Amino acid sequence: MAINLVKGQKINLSKEDPSLKTALIGLGWDIKRYDGGYDFDLDASAFLVGTNNKVNNDYDFIFYNNLKHPSESVIHTGDNRTGEGEGDDEQVIIDFTKVPDDIGKIAITVTIHDAKTRAQNFGQVANAFVRLENMDSSQEVLRYDLSEDFSVETAIVVCEIYKNNGEWKFSAIGSGFEGGLAALCNNYGLDVE
Repeated sequence: MAINLVKGQKINLSKEDPSLKTALIGLGWDIKRYDGGYDFDLDASAFLVGTNNKVNNDYDFIFYNNLKHPSESVIHTGDNRTGEGEGDDEQVIIDFTKVPDDIGKIAITVTIHDAKTRAQNFGQVANAFVRLENMDSSQEVLRYDLSEDFSVETAIVVCEIYKNNGEWKFSAIGSGFEGGLAALCNNYGLDVE
């Protein structure tokens, strides 16, 4: 049975599921009533950060234009431009056995594509969640439903998966940012044009 987390809660993945080697991170959401004339395109991303809480290079940023880390430790399965349907809208796969030693944390984020132009924000999004599944056993280990009512935010750090004393842990973050993907990139040390 999966553990349901609340904002700020952390669990030790290494102890909760000692067999966990490869995790599927599923992210999902629904759009509330919206009639602005544009599609709502949410995008999941992963930032592989070092001990300084910054990415080491551009390859440590996994998103719709860079789907796979060179180490193959983190793979984005592709962009879903509508978010329609049940279940996961986007997925990221993490192979813990391949994560480079200089990476201490993987931040999983969701942003709204072209949010400023389209006058969109996370206040128009409902039922957002992240879940972690052990790919070898197909068992869901945890789920975090984001119940916060974001009003102006266009980017969210959903969760962080980090290494502490040789063990992988999961932290339910649910922290919003204004400024979309550019703000997140700047937060993790990437220059954006």
